[in-house]
Amino acid sequence: MKRPASTAAPTAALPADTTCDSARAADDRAVAITLDTHTADAALLETSAWVDHAVIGLNLCPFAKAVQVKRQIRYVRSGATTTAALRADLVAELQHLAATPPELTDTTVLVHPQVLQAFLDFNDFLAEADAAVAGLGLDGVVQVAAFHPQFQFAGTADDDITNATNRAPYPTLHLIREASIDRAVAAFPEAEAIYEVNMATLEALGAEGWAAVQQRCRADAARASHAGPGPGPDPGLTAPLKA
Repeated sequence: MKRPASTAAPTAALPADTTCDSARAADDRAVAITLDTHTADAALLETSAWVDHAVIGLNLCPFAKAVQVKRQIRYVRSGATTTAALRADLVAELQHLAATPPELTDTTVLVHPQVLQAFLDFNDFLAEADAAVAGLGLDGVVQVAAFHPQFQFAGTADDDITNATNRAPYPTLHLIREASIDRAVAAFPEAEAIYEVNMATLEALGAEGWAAVQQRCRADAARASHAGPGPGPDPGLTAPLKA
């Protein structure tokens, strides 16, 4: 399954980066650490809740529950504020995924709240994401799927409820192993029908129902952020620290 087509409308040029591609400012440099007990990072908590309540809860991806339950999803928040910094974080996470056994990390969710908040700019960046995969020799090994709060499929209106299938709380790049997709598709004989089923699910849910799902995600994240140290729901959550 390849990334679904997003809006085909002409996109605005990305703003010029203030950081060159070969070097990143210290303020943008982030190191991910695994938090096995508790995190107060709002972006990670809300994204994990979105996976639970939307992706799994609405069965938008029949393959997601197994890796979430097994805690094989690596959640990382990029501290990037420029596209150059985001490219560097993406490359680092692609390399990490390729070097890590799938039983430890099957897939990576890279959340980047501080850059590419506008969907058209995010949509333009996807070509750079694909180029990063190719540049690392990972074509056919890893693919990058796109999720964004303003995600819009080609040929749809902004308020079309079916866009919600790819609307995450924050701009997000999902790094997926091609081998995992192949195994999942082999075990799910009607994989090609998932897109149509998802459209029907969202149309039945409606705008009010989707708003309720979003509110539940925010509420769960707020509760988790104030829960204090202790066994957390998602040991795969990672957050950036400044170098």
